[in-house]
Amino acid sequence: MNATIYHNPECGTSRNTLALLRHAGIEPTVIEYVITPPALSTLIGLIADAGLTVRQAVREKGTPFAELGLGDSAVTDNQLLEAMLAHPILINRPFVVTDRGTRLCRPSEVVLEILSSLPEDFIKEDGEVVQAK
Repeated sequence: MNATIYHNPECGTSRNTLALLRHAGIEPTVIEYVITPPALSTLIGLIADAGLTVRQAVREKGTPFAELGLGDSAVTDNQLLEAMLAHPILINRPFVVTDRGTRLCRPSEVVLEILSSLPEDFIKEDGEVVQAK
């Protein structure tokens, strides 16, 4: 199975999702989106394919969200997208794309929805067990 993860190695959820992919025998293409942000069209596609609104794809915690005034309901989707590209840390993570779909994997086990199978139980960084399906 082919997979791509838009990854931030400083994020525990992103690390767990990447580890789950590898645990399932998948070596994904890893895009550290803070270093290499997606193109606008790619970002729009990820959000749409995951079934999210632009606002749902914006990360608030640990970002310049408040300082940029992005919580104001008058801020448009286009303005949010522009902010996400200017400050990639605003892109919620991790997005994962496989042959079975696209998901924003929060929590990390959401990735199971787009995998063929998980060979055995997986233990996350915090000790939580993800049951194999």
